[in-house]
Amino acid sequence: MSIESFRVEIPQGEVDELRARLGVTRWPEELPGVGWDYGVPVGYLRELAEYWRDEYDWRAAEARINEWEQFTTTIDGARVHFAHLRSPEPDAVPLLITHGWPGSIVEFQEIAGPLTDPRRYGGEARPAFHLVMPSIPGFTLSGPTRETGWEQVRVARAFAELMARLGYERYGVQGGDWGAAISREIGRLYPERVIGVHLNLIPGAGATSEPTDDELAPLSPEERERTVASWRRFEGWLEESQGYADLQTTRPQTLAYALTDSPVGQLAWIAEKFEEWSGDGGIDRDHLLTNVSLYWFTRTAGSAGRIYYERKHWGQPLEPSTAPTALADFPQDNFIPLRHIAERTNNIVRWTEYPRGGHFPALEEPDLLVTDIRAFFASL
Repeated sequence: MSIESFRVEIPQGEVDELRARLGVTRWPEELPGVGWDYGVPVGYLRELAEYWRDEYDWRAAEARINEWEQFTTTIDGARVHFAHLRSPEPDAVPLLITHGWPGSIVEFQEIAGPLTDPRRYGGEARPAFHLVMPSIPGFTLSGPTRETGWEQVRVARAFAELMARLGYERYGVQGGDWGAAISREIGRLYPERVIGVHLNLIPGAGATSEPTDDELAPLSPEERERTVASWRRFEGWLEESQGYADLQTTRPQTLAYALTDSPVGQLAWIAEKFEEWSGDGGIDRDHLLTNVSLYWFTRTAGSAGRIYYERKHWGQPLEPSTAPTALADFPQDNFIPLRHIAERTNNIVRWTEYPRGGHFPALEEPDLLVTDIRAFFASL
């Protein structure tokens, strides 16, 4: 039950070893003129790796992470790392925010301030939030896990226990990617504790098979068009983009050797997803490299990837949730969510479609995400 203070303090020898490994990378050949069709281009990755080795400042990134109060505790046999930011507002709402793969809590560096202290950033005082931002068991500073079965429901139970240990009896939850699956499960399992569930991805709400005429008939023209588009995007993902998930669902340990031994391998594995899944604005490369560095220094590429395997082998079917749920839909995310499907298993009370942004809105469109989170919880 103990909670211990924590700071990120990577030994200088490990920083030096990373730079040395980057300096002796064996680069593969590539076909001319194929761009990103076969994967990450050598020219793009070589430039990014050279910047990581010669110019990127890990100590500055480490110091920025350590501006947050951080802690560790053990829950259900797993180490859980988290940042805990208390708002200066006396009536602030506790809010648990969860990242996804291949992310970490550094995704939230641009939204933490406006959520905890909105007046400092030019906003109204209410609502403000006490933020709890855990690293998922197995990921970066909460890793590695030491036993099987850490899929989203088990993580949800662990995070609910974390909030109880912190003395929060009623709170909100927010997340995207795996963080969305975990946040939704917390709301489903503990509706008496959860004020509301805010998501920027909603599990199981896209078209996963080609819609029939009978399925399209009762929908509005706009929803019909969106349903067809949702299926086409999902079909394209199945054909071109699901390889990473297949590997992590079936052979995460085999993949872990390459990613744990080669920093450029780890960089390519994550950088591809940040490039492919982000919107037109892209992701700042220092944010990307801080995220990759956390996976590298903690040696949790394999442990984090195991959550895909655990979902397949230990996961449960999607069950209905009664918790008030909001979706902030960013159009360049992997999937197009459909409200008529989401409402079958979720209590949707707010659905907002934005004109821009992708899979990482806390980094890409922090102002839009903060505004949507605040508006949702203000309405509750």
